[in-house]
Amino acid sequence: MEKSIKVWDWPTRLFHWSLVVLFGGMWFTGEQGGDWLQYHIWSGEAIAVLLLFRLIWGVIGSETARFSQFVKGPAAIRAYLQGKWTPRPGHNPLGALMVLALLAVLLVQVGSGLFATDVDSYTFDGPLARLISGELSESVTRFHKLLFNLILLLVGLHIAAIVAYRVIKKQNLVRAMLTGYQAADGQTPAPYFRAWQLALLSLLLSGGGVYLLLTRL
Repeated sequence: MEKSIKVWDWPTRLFHWSLVVLFGGMWFTGEQGGDWLQYHIWSGEAIAVLLLFRLIWGVIGSETARFSQFVKGPAAIRAYLQGKWTPRPGHNPLGALMVLALLAVLLVQVGSGLFATDVDSYTFDGPLARLISGELSESVTRFHKLLFNLILLLVGLHIAAIVAYRVIKKQNLVRAMLTGYQAADGQTPAPYFRAWQLALLSLLLSGGGVYLLLTRL
């Protein structure tokens, strides 16, 4: 007998949807160029805070947000593909790979953006571009632009997987990430969740860490 259990806490959901909005904003402002690049930089700095928060929350946060809960080895992935994997609340082994891939490429993308340069007017350089030579900064900028294509590919695969789950397995992953609740069989135990104060402290530490990085180097 199925039941509805809470799977995602609000910090994880807020991180997810804030990242979606900021990613769209970065894409738009980056394509526009010109004075829009200032908003591109601010969006990148905000994403840096979110990513640092997610790394912290992945260690000390709620059960389904922890990397130790959903990051599994090849054996688990093989069992999942063979239909022998026992479902648990949260990400499945393949979903875990997508989470890790997106976090990794976004970290590299944001990191490279900090050292990139505005090759058109040199007005809106990355906040750390001053630390490296102009030639190296321009090379970083080219890499930054190329890597975005890989991110778009991963985002496309992510969306395709969500659609496949909705059509084939009749699972609405979007609704689960909006409400926090997901259907599960009667034997599935509800995961534990950490206090919102810990999430707020983690976010403040993340914001402070990024601020110090950008202003003290």
